[in-house]
Amino acid sequence: MKAVVHNGKSGLRGLVYQDIPSQNPGYGEVKVKLKTAGLNHRDLFLMKNKTEQDPEFILGSDGAGMIEAVGEGVNDLAVHTEVVILPTLNWEGTDDVPPVPNILGGPSNGTLAEYVIIPSKNAVKKPSYLSWEEAGVLPLSALTAYRALFTKAQLKKSEHILIPGIGSGVATYALLMAKAIGATVSVTSRSQEKRKRAIQLGADHAFDSYSNWSEHLQGQKADVILDSIGPALFSEYFDHVKPNGRIVSFGASSGDNLSFPLRSLFFPQINILGTSMGSSDEFHEMLHFMEKYKLRPVLDRTYPIEQAYEAYTRMQEGSQFGNIGITID
Repeated sequence: MKAVVHNGKSGLRGLVYQDIPSQNPGYGEVKVKLKTAGLNHRDLFLMKNKTEQDPEFILGSDGAGMIEAVGEGVNDLAVHTEVVILPTLNWEGTDDVPPVPNILGGPSNGTLAEYVIIPSKNAVKKPSYLSWEEAGVLPLSALTAYRALFTKAQLKKSEHILIPGIGSGVATYALLMAKAIGATVSVTSRSQEKRKRAIQLGADHAFDSYSNWSEHLQGQKADVILDSIGPALFSEYFDHVKPNGRIVSFGASSGDNLSFPLRSLFFPQINILGTSMGSSDEFHEMLHFMEKYKLRPVLDRTYPIEQAYEAYTRMQEGSQFGNIGITID
Protein backbone atom coordinates (compact mmCIF):
# COMPACT_ATOMS: atom_id res chain seq x y z
CA MET A 1 0.00 0.00 0.00
CA LYS A 2 1.01 3.66 -0.42
CA ALA A 3 1.81 5.71 2.67
CA VAL A 4 3.47 8.92 3.85
CA VAL A 5 6.45 7.75 5.89
CA HIS A 6 8.90 9.76 7.99
CA ASN A 7 12.30 8.12 7.65
CA GLY A 8 14.14 9.75 10.54
CA LYS A 9 15.72 12.80 8.91
CA SER A 10 14.78 15.84 10.95
CA GLY A 11 11.77 17.88 9.79
CA LEU A 12 10.09 17.76 6.41
CA ARG A 13 13.27 16.38 4.80
CA GLY A 14 12.28 13.00 6.18
CA LEU A 15 8.90 12.82 4.40
CA VAL A 16 8.61 10.10 1.77
CA TYR A 17 5.55 8.86 -0.12
CA GLN A 18 6.25 5.20 -0.80
CA ASP A 19 5.01 1.63 -0.96
CA ILE A 20 5.03 -0.39 2.25
CA PRO A 21 3.73 -3.90 3.01
CA SER A 22 0.05 -4.18 3.89
CA GLN A 23 -0.99 -6.16 6.98
CA ASN A 24 -4.06 -7.93 8.32
CA PRO A 25 -5.86 -7.06 11.58
CA GLY A 26 -5.09 -9.10 14.67
CA TYR A 27 -7.33 -10.06 17.57
CA GLY A 28 -9.65 -7.19 18.52
CA GLU A 29 -8.49 -5.04 15.60
CA VAL A 30 -10.02 -3.71 12.41
CA LYS A 31 -8.46 -2.68 9.12
CA VAL A 32 -9.80 0.62 7.80
CA LYS A 33 -9.57 1.68 4.16
CA LEU A 34 -9.00 5.39 4.58
CA LYS A 35 -10.78 7.93 2.41
CA THR A 36 -9.56 11.11 4.11
CA ALA A 37 -7.13 12.19 6.80
CA GLY A 38 -6.04 15.38 8.54
CA LEU A 39 -2.82 17.09 9.61
CA ASN A 40 -1.94 18.30 13.11
CA HIS A 41 0.83 20.50 14.50
CA ARG A 42 1.81 17.46 16.55
CA ASP A 43 3.09 15.89 13.32
CA LEU A 44 5.52 18.77 12.82
CA PHE A 45 6.81 18.45 16.38
CA LEU A 46 7.38 14.72 15.90
CA MET A 47 9.27 15.22 12.64
CA LYS A 48 11.41 18.01 14.09
CA ASN A 49 12.69 15.79 16.90
CA LYS A 50 13.39 12.65 14.87
CA THR A 51 16.91 11.48 13.97
CA GLU A 52 18.21 8.93 11.49
CA GLN A 53 18.59 6.45 14.36
CA ASP A 54 14.83 6.48 14.97
CA PRO A 55 12.64 3.89 13.22
CA GLU A 56 10.49 5.13 10.36
CA PHE A 57 6.73 5.40 10.87
CA ILE A 58 3.57 6.46 9.06
CA LEU A 59 2.37 9.94 10.02
CA GLY A 60 -1.18 11.02 10.78
CA SER A 61 -3.56 10.89 13.75
CA ASP A 62 -6.82 11.90 12.05
CA GLY A 63 -8.77 9.87 9.55
CA ALA A 64 -12.07 8.48 8.32
CA GLY A 65 -12.92 5.58 6.06
CA MET A 66 -14.63 2.21 5.71
CA ILE A 67 -13.86 -1.01 7.51
CA GLU A 68 -12.11 -3.37 5.12
CA ALA A 69 -11.59 -6.34 7.44
CA VAL A 70 -12.17 -7.34 11.07
CA GLY A 71 -9.97 -9.49 13.27
CA GLU A 72 -11.01 -12.26 15.61
CA GLY A 73 -13.01 -11.18 18.62
CA VAL A 74 -14.60 -8.19 16.89
CA ASN A 75 -18.38 -8.60 16.98
CA ASP A 76 -19.72 -5.04 17.07
CA LEU A 77 -18.37 -3.76 13.73
CA ALA A 78 -18.91 -5.09 10.23
CA VAL A 79 -17.09 -4.73 6.93
CA HIS A 80 -18.13 -1.60 4.97
CA THR A 81 -19.11 0.33 8.14
CA GLU A 82 -18.23 4.03 7.75
CA VAL A 83 -16.06 5.13 10.66
CA VAL A 84 -14.14 8.06 12.07
CA ILE A 85 -10.99 7.22 14.00
CA LEU A 86 -10.43 7.93 17.70
CA PRO A 87 -6.71 8.80 17.74
CA THR A 88 -5.91 8.32 21.46
CA LEU A 89 -5.03 4.75 22.36
CA ASN A 90 -5.74 3.07 25.69
CA TRP A 91 -7.33 6.09 27.39
CA GLU A 92 -10.90 5.16 28.25
CA GLY A 93 -12.17 7.21 31.20
CA THR A 94 -12.00 11.00 31.36
CA ASP A 95 -10.18 11.08 34.69
CA ASP A 96 -7.83 8.16 33.97
CA VAL A 97 -5.17 10.44 32.53
CA PRO A 98 -2.04 8.63 31.27
CA PRO A 99 1.42 10.14 31.97
CA VAL A 100 1.78 10.80 28.23
CA PRO A 101 -1.17 10.14 25.90
CA ASN A 102 -0.46 7.40 23.35
CA ILE A 103 -1.57 8.78 19.99
CA LEU A 104 -1.98 7.14 16.60
CA GLY A 105 0.66 8.29 14.12
CA GLY A 106 3.90 8.24 16.06
CA PRO A 107 5.36 6.03 17.25
CA SER A 108 2.57 3.71 16.01
CA ASN A 109 1.68 3.85 12.32
CA GLY A 110 -0.92 6.48 11.47
CA THR A 111 -3.52 7.53 8.95
CA LEU A 112 -1.58 9.00 6.01
CA ALA A 113 -1.89 5.73 4.16
CA GLU A 114 -4.34 3.70 2.12
CA TYR A 115 -5.07 1.51 5.16
CA VAL A 116 -4.63 1.63 8.92
CA ILE A 117 -5.05 -1.12 11.51
CA ILE A 118 -6.46 0.01 14.86
CA PRO A 119 -8.18 -1.49 17.92
CA SER A 120 -11.86 -1.93 17.14
CA LYS A 121 -12.83 0.44 19.98
CA ASN A 122 -10.99 3.22 18.12
CA ALA A 123 -13.27 2.86 15.09
CA VAL A 124 -16.38 4.96 15.78
CA LYS A 125 -19.34 5.22 13.45
CA LYS A 126 -19.04 8.34 11.31
CA PRO A 127 -21.64 11.10 11.90
CA SER A 128 -23.80 10.90 8.78
CA TYR A 129 -24.15 14.68 8.37
CA LEU A 130 -20.40 15.18 7.89
CA SER A 131 -18.72 14.84 4.51
CA TRP A 132 -15.70 12.56 4.22
CA GLU A 133 -13.41 15.59 4.11
CA GLU A 134 -14.97 16.99 7.29
CA ALA A 135 -14.88 13.66 9.12
CA GLY A 136 -11.25 13.10 8.19
CA VAL A 137 -10.01 16.25 9.90
CA LEU A 138 -12.31 16.10 12.91
CA PRO A 139 -10.82 13.78 15.54
CA LEU A 140 -7.75 15.12 17.35
CA SER A 141 -8.32 18.88 17.16
CA ALA A 142 -12.01 18.68 18.05
CA LEU A 143 -11.29 16.27 20.91
CA THR A 144 -8.56 18.56 22.27
CA ALA A 145 -10.85 21.60 22.08
CA TYR A 146 -13.76 19.77 23.72
CA ARG A 147 -11.70 18.56 26.70
CA ALA A 148 -10.06 21.98 27.12
CA LEU A 149 -13.37 23.88 27.11
CA PHE A 150 -15.72 21.58 28.96
CA THR A 151 -13.74 19.04 31.01
CA LYS A 152 -10.98 21.39 32.15
CA ALA A 153 -12.30 24.97 31.87
CA GLN A 154 -15.94 24.07 32.64
CA LEU A 155 -17.00 26.85 30.26
CA LYS A 156 -20.61 27.96 30.73
CA LYS A 157 -23.18 29.93 28.77
CA SER A 158 -22.67 33.71 28.99
CA GLU A 159 -19.04 33.36 30.14
CA HIS A 160 -16.28 35.12 28.22
CA ILE A 161 -13.47 33.09 26.63
CA LEU A 162 -10.35 34.61 25.06
CA ILE A 163 -8.56 32.56 22.39
CA PRO A 164 -5.13 33.97 21.42
CA GLY A 165 -3.74 32.86 18.06
CA ILE A 166 -6.92 31.99 16.20
CA GLY A 167 -6.42 29.91 13.06
CA SER A 168 -5.33 26.47 14.21
CA GLY A 169 -7.72 23.53 14.13
CA VAL A 170 -8.12 23.43 17.91
CA ALA A 171 -8.70 27.19 18.16
CA THR A 172 -11.35 27.20 15.43
CA TYR A 173 -13.20 24.27 17.03
CA ALA A 174 -13.04 26.08 20.37
CA LEU A 175 -14.57 29.19 18.77
CA LEU A 176 -17.43 27.17 17.25
CA MET A 177 -18.07 25.15 20.41
CA ALA A 178 -18.02 28.19 22.71
CA LYS A 179 -20.45 30.11 20.50
CA ALA A 180 -22.72 27.05 20.30
CA ILE A 181 -23.35 27.17 24.06
CA GLY A 182 -23.81 30.96 24.12
CA ALA A 183 -20.42 32.11 25.40
CA THR A 184 -18.81 35.41 24.42
CA VAL A 185 -15.65 34.81 22.37
CA SER A 186 -12.68 37.11 21.84
CA VAL A 187 -9.79 36.06 19.60
CA THR A 188 -6.40 37.44 18.62
CA SER A 189 -4.19 37.02 15.57
CA ARG A 190 -1.41 38.90 13.86
CA SER A 191 -3.25 38.26 10.59
CA GLN A 192 -6.03 40.64 9.62
CA GLU A 193 -7.49 38.00 7.31
CA LYS A 194 -7.70 35.46 10.15
CA ARG A 195 -9.38 38.04 12.38
CA LYS A 196 -11.97 38.67 9.66
CA ARG A 197 -12.61 34.94 9.28
CA ALA A 198 -13.09 34.60 13.02
CA ILE A 199 -15.69 37.37 13.04
CA GLN A 200 -17.50 35.62 10.17
CA LEU A 201 -17.59 32.44 12.29
CA GLY A 202 -19.20 34.30 15.19
CA ALA A 203 -16.35 35.77 17.27
CA ASP A 204 -17.51 38.81 19.23
CA HIS A 205 -14.11 40.54 19.29
CA ALA A 206 -10.98 40.05 17.17
CA PHE A 207 -7.78 42.07 17.50
CA ASP A 208 -4.04 41.94 16.85
CA SER A 209 -2.12 39.66 19.21
CA TYR A 210 0.46 42.40 19.83
CA SER A 211 -1.90 45.36 20.13
CA ASN A 212 -3.28 46.93 23.33
CA TRP A 213 -5.65 44.23 24.60
CA SER A 214 -7.20 46.46 27.25
CA GLU A 215 -8.20 48.98 24.61
CA HIS A 216 -9.99 46.33 22.56
CA LEU A 217 -11.62 44.49 25.46
CA GLN A 218 -12.72 47.71 27.16
CA GLY A 219 -12.60 46.20 30.62
CA GLN A 220 -14.31 42.94 29.65
CA LYS A 221 -12.03 40.46 31.37
CA ALA A 222 -12.21 36.79 30.44
CA ASP A 223 -13.48 33.91 32.54
CA VAL A 224 -11.33 31.55 30.47
CA ILE A 225 -8.19 32.01 28.35
CA LEU A 226 -7.33 29.14 26.01
CA ASP A 227 -3.56 29.16 25.49
CA SER A 228 -1.51 27.44 22.80
CA ILE A 229 1.16 30.14 22.49
CA GLY A 230 3.13 29.91 25.72
CA PRO A 231 5.79 32.41 26.84
CA ALA A 232 5.33 34.97 24.06
CA LEU A 233 1.93 35.99 25.46
CA PHE A 234 1.46 34.18 28.77
CA SER A 235 2.36 37.06 31.11
CA GLU A 236 -0.23 39.19 29.29
CA TYR A 237 -3.03 36.87 30.37
CA PHE A 238 -2.98 37.88 34.03
CA ASP A 239 -4.10 41.41 33.14
CA HIS A 240 -7.14 40.11 31.26
CA VAL A 241 -8.48 37.13 33.21
CA LYS A 242 -11.02 37.59 36.00
CA PRO A 243 -10.21 36.76 39.63
CA ASN A 244 -10.70 33.01 40.05
CA GLY A 245 -10.56 32.70 36.26
CA ARG A 246 -9.06 29.81 34.32
CA ILE A 247 -6.08 29.71 31.97
CA VAL A 248 -6.10 26.42 30.05
CA SER A 249 -2.91 25.50 28.19
CA PHE A 250 -2.76 22.88 25.44
CA GLY A 251 0.29 24.01 23.45
CA ALA A 252 3.56 25.92 23.48
CA SER A 253 4.24 27.25 20.00
CA SER A 254 6.63 29.95 21.30
CA GLY A 255 8.60 27.74 23.70
CA ASP A 256 8.35 25.95 27.05
CA ASN A 257 9.80 28.20 29.75
CA LEU A 258 7.51 30.71 31.47
CA SER A 259 8.30 33.66 33.71
CA PHE A 260 5.67 35.69 35.56
CA PRO A 261 5.23 37.19 39.05
CA LEU A 262 3.71 34.62 41.40
CA ARG A 263 1.64 37.34 43.06
CA SER A 264 -0.26 37.76 39.79
CA LEU A 265 -1.26 34.13 40.22
CA PHE A 266 -2.13 33.72 43.89
CA PHE A 267 -3.62 37.10 44.84
CA PRO A 268 -6.41 36.91 42.21
CA GLN A 269 -6.51 33.11 42.68
CA ILE A 270 -6.05 32.25 39.02
CA ASN A 271 -6.36 28.59 37.98
CA ILE A 272 -3.78 27.37 35.47
CA LEU A 273 -4.87 24.07 33.90
CA GLY A 274 -3.00 21.82 31.52
CA THR A 275 -4.68 19.60 28.95
CA SER A 276 -3.71 17.44 26.01
CA MET A 277 -5.81 15.32 23.65
CA GLY A 278 -8.70 13.50 25.36
CA SER A 279 -10.24 10.18 26.38
CA SER A 280 -12.52 7.74 24.60
CA ASP A 281 -15.43 8.92 26.76
CA GLU A 282 -14.79 12.54 25.76
CA PHE A 283 -14.49 11.59 22.09
CA HIS A 284 -18.00 10.16 22.12
CA GLU A 285 -19.25 13.21 24.05
CA MET A 286 -17.58 15.49 21.50
CA LEU A 287 -19.23 13.71 18.56
CA HIS A 288 -22.61 14.02 20.28
CA PHE A 289 -21.96 17.73 20.92
CA MET A 290 -20.95 18.36 17.29
CA GLU A 291 -24.04 16.55 16.01
CA LYS A 292 -26.39 18.27 18.49
CA TYR A 293 -25.31 21.71 17.28
CA LYS A 294 -24.60 20.57 13.69
CA LEU A 295 -21.10 21.99 13.89
CA ARG A 296 -18.78 21.40 10.97
CA PRO A 297 -14.99 21.56 10.82
CA VAL A 298 -13.50 24.64 9.18
CA LEU A 299 -11.58 23.27 6.19
CA ASP A 300 -8.61 25.35 5.10
CA ARG A 301 -7.40 23.33 2.12
CA THR A 302 -7.46 19.71 1.03
CA TYR A 303 -4.50 18.04 -0.70
CA PRO A 304 -4.15 14.61 -2.34
CA ILE A 305 -1.97 12.31 -0.26
CA GLU A 306 0.93 12.48 -2.71
CA GLN A 307 1.15 16.23 -1.96
CA ALA A 308 1.60 15.75 1.80
CA TYR A 309 4.88 17.69 1.69
CA GLU A 310 3.10 20.76 0.32
CA ALA A 311 0.34 20.38 2.90
CA TYR A 312 2.79 20.23 5.80
CA THR A 313 4.69 23.19 4.38
CA ARG A 314 1.51 25.27 4.54
CA MET A 315 0.98 24.24 8.15
CA GLN A 316 4.60 24.96 9.05
CA GLU A 317 4.30 28.44 7.60
CA GLY A 318 1.25 29.10 9.77
CA SER A 319 -0.82 30.06 6.75
CA GLN A 320 -3.89 27.96 7.42
CA PHE A 321 -7.20 28.88 9.01
CA GLY A 322 -8.84 25.72 10.27
CA ASN A 323 -7.93 22.17 9.31
CA ILE A 324 -5.79 20.91 6.46
CA GLY A 325 -7.21 17.75 4.93
CA ILE A 326 -5.76 14.89 2.90
CA THR A 327 -7.70 12.85 0.35
CA ILE A 328 -6.58 9.26 -0.15
CA ASP A 329 -8.96 7.78 -2.75
